[in-house]
Amino acid sequence: MAARILLVDDEINMAKTQAKILQRKGYVVETASNGRDALRLLGETPFDVVITDLKMPVMDGMQLLREMNVKERGCAVIVLTGHGTIESAVEAMQHGAADYLTKPFNPEELLLKVDKLLETKRLREEVEQLRREMRAFKKFGELIGQSPQMRNIYLLIAAVSENKSTVLVTGESGTGKELVARTIHRQGPWADRPFVAINCGAMSETLLDSQLFGHRRGAFTGAIADHNGVFQTANGGTLFLDEISEIPFSLQVKFLRAVQEKEVTPLGSSRPVKVDVRIIAASNRDLEDAVHRGTFREDLFYRLNVVPIHLPPLRERREDIPLLIEHFVHTFSTEYKVEPKKITPEAMEKLNTYFWPGNIRELQNVIERMFALSRSSEISLADLPGPIAGFEEKPPQFLDRAELPTLEEMERSLIGAALRKSQGNKNEAARLLAIDRQRLYRKIDKYQLEREPQLGGGE
Repeated sequence: MAARILLVDDEINMAKTQAKILQRKGYVVETASNGRDALRLLGETPFDVVITDLKMPVMDGMQLLREMNVKERGCAVIVLTGHGTIESAVEAMQHGAADYLTKPFNPEELLLKVDKLLETKRLREEVEQLRREMRAFKKFGELIGQSPQMRNIYLLIAAVSENKSTVLVTGESGTGKELVARTIHRQGPWADRPFVAINCGAMSETLLDSQLFGHRRGAFTGAIADHNGVFQTANGGTLFLDEISEIPFSLQVKFLRAVQEKEVTPLGSSRPVKVDVRIIAASNRDLEDAVHRGTFREDLFYRLNVVPIHLPPLRERREDIPLLIEHFVHTFSTEYKVEPKKITPEAMEKLNTYFWPGNIRELQNVIERMFALSRSSEISLADLPGPIAGFEEKPPQFLDRAELPTLEEMERSLIGAALRKSQGNKNEAARLLAIDRQRLYRKIDKYQLEREPQLGGGE
């Protein structure tokens, strides 16, 4: 629909000239010879832009501004002023005018001002509309939640999905960083292009180099054929790099060059290959702290931190827990081909107040366990894992220092419990902990859990 513009000027010829300029651009234009007539027209129909002279009989432009209540009407106002009366233009802008033009002006200048104001108005209306929609959302793409934190994240995703800006997603393990990346990709105009995800902390330096940038036949022992890295595989789409903090320092320069120059050089080759990918990196570590410690390049951090998105832990958005439970109940009822289970009020209270150190991933695993182990049509207090059902003490953040176990002690205990539950099967233990197998192996070595015979077992 064409924008509507109201011209207010007692100089009829001037108004006609302006009207012709604007009409040739496709705008709908009406005119008034003074502020009083302008107010009458504004009362009859809405206008997007008002262009008014300041000096007029009956009612001048300044009085018109005061009477029309610019903010309430939602229209932009340009005031016309002569040389030597710039002070009046400044006063007019203090009363709500958006811009001014000094007479005489050329047609291009008028059109430029009008186009700019209409574009600003359009963007503001789109943002407000998006905010209204987000307030009603319980989910966005693959993300679930209607807490204020999640609504702000939805707005960020909606904005960034329309371009290929580099995004850095941070948050604790299990908060859904890859889901953010997938939602950004699928909400944008490149949704039909590749989405490639890689975990930078799950492989050796040589293997990571090859996976990122590719290699040529004979580049190293076992390289029996050319291999395209993930940059080339994701060309035209999105590359998601999880655990970006784990990239070895020696590879960070090569990675920075790939991001900056949009080209990669495979191992064993001297010829760079052009790539066009959106980079979304994720980390559960504090990258700024890693920069200060010298384990992460400062220039790479700033190159990745173009659009930062921080995911809050589940304990900081408890109003989303019932929505997530409802989602997982329906997901696993479909997967296990049973009716959705009801949750007793007592069980729901415990689920709502638990600290959730593993965040959404831990909640998902708990609900799946209910479907895997219980044949009942409801989930009661007795069905919940002990740490959740029997949580009588203060949450960890409120424990006395003497009572608070170290994170390493908690981690060792959780890994040990998972290994016992899986009877030493590391694949199953990794699934229960919602971590990859390579990370589990590193943790087992770190805590020397292999030395405990009751925890030994198979793959």
